[in-house]
Amino acid sequence: MILVAGVDEVGRGPLAGPVVAAAVILDAKSSIEGLADSKKLTPERREALAALIHRRAMAVGIAEACVDEIDRLNILNATLLAMQRAVAALPVAPAMALIDGTHAPRLAGCETRCIVGGDGLEPAISAASIVAKVYRDRLMLALHQRHPEYGFDRNKGYGTSFHLAVLDRLGPTREHRRSFRRPRQAALF
Repeated sequence: MILVAGVDEVGRGPLAGPVVAAAVILDAKSSIEGLADSKKLTPERREALAALIHRRAMAVGIAEACVDEIDRLNILNATLLAMQRAVAALPVAPAMALIDGTHAPRLAGCETRCIVGGDGLEPAISAASIVAKVYRDRLMLALHQRHPEYGFDRNKGYGTSFHLAVLDRLGPTREHRRSFRRPRQAALF
């Protein structure tokens, strides 16, 4: 049996927090109903599906690239690094990795195939999308406990008008990406 992992990331666009990737190898003997692109699911449905995925999948790997890595490498390379780490975190090595999007990380001993919109097409990528989203949302809720004034519990680090207004007033935290440009501004943080 050839092991195939679905790989996806979340957190490329926010102004704060890590980029998180997940790799999931589904068990053909234990299907999971309702897998879909995480962005199309309610938070409650994502949480329920993530728990099922962790219980029923053959393997799950989760990894992140921190803000310092994002600033040093750029967001694309940090995303690919997180994907590499997620696949490496799997307890079994896949022969193939299906990657959501147009860029694939280099994976030793593992073939890769990019699928644009894969999080809505391939169940393993959908599962990875859900796992990564739930994991990152939990990280942002923990970050909210340290910096409640930024509203990370609601904006998850994205550049909402509220978040931008707080940045104007208080400036960035250590968890803000210094290399990201603010919307409609040329200056970096």
